[in-house]
Amino acid sequence: MVKRINWRAVSLIAPAVVVLLAVGIYPLLFAIDVSLRQYQLTKPYLGTDYVGLQNYLSVLNDPLFWQSLLRTATFFVLTVPAQVIFGVLIALFIDSIRWRPLSLFMRVLLVIPIAVTPTVVGLIGRLLFNRDFGFINYLLSLLNLPAVSWLGEPGWAMVTIALVDTWQWTPFVTLVMISGLTMISQDVLEAGQLEAGHGWHFFWRVQAPYLLPGLTAVLILRTADILKLFDMVFVLTRGGPGVSTELVSVYIQRVGFRIFDMGIASAQAILLLILCIVLSRAYIRLFYREVEA
Repeated sequence: MVKRINWRAVSLIAPAVVVLLAVGIYPLLFAIDVSLRQYQLTKPYLGTDYVGLQNYLSVLNDPLFWQSLLRTATFFVLTVPAQVIFGVLIALFIDSIRWRPLSLFMRVLLVIPIAVTPTVVGLIGRLLFNRDFGFINYLLSLLNLPAVSWLGEPGWAMVTIALVDTWQWTPFVTLVMISGLTMISQDVLEAGQLEAGHGWHFFWRVQAPYLLPGLTAVLILRTADILKLFDMVFVLTRGGPGVSTELVSVYIQRVGFRIFDMGIASAQAILLLILCIVLSRAYIRLFYREVEA
């Protein structure tokens, strides 16, 4: 017996499917197609020439691409571990607050940095870390310390964008960790206090297992976000000074919209997508653990 099609259900999900195809699937297929072509914006007639995997081989043999990927990895090391550590500590502090209005108020405050767009975050960072009239150098002057060219020196520029990114995304990590702590039942907490006491042993044996699923999600989302991070870095440093903060997404933008080689830029983007998928799978295998509530 053939089941009748539920047209009402189809009509409800159809808009979402159309949007997914329009803004997700089609651009991906288009990018894959372009990555297989000799496609330059300044020479439109080259757009029909298929070159197969030649663009991918060119990317893999491009030292500038690997250098930008290394800078992105450095940025990841500077930001994500700090965000996880601070996020867990703040989550533990907020979870320990027993006065509910204060706890809810602090959770609302955590949403503010996340709600700010990356472009605005970059503008705030430029104001705070300006060498001549920035607030950070003003604080240093109060301590009789010399002004620092935060955005003008290669080493400090990378540290600066890492600090700005940590300010924006530590609250996100905190909220994820709080959700993991709220999953611990009162019975488990009481049993854990009797067996492990308090302090580090209690955290490691009772609370930490409930944070692992959230940690996995944080690593996946932050890895994907850092691999495509462009707005904040471009507003703060435009990849400079020199190429010291030219993360891989900024380099792809330069290849695509300054050199106008969309075939190479698309191949780079597809390789980043593959890298993100591989890392996400590794995070799940290494960190994800099912915990019974």
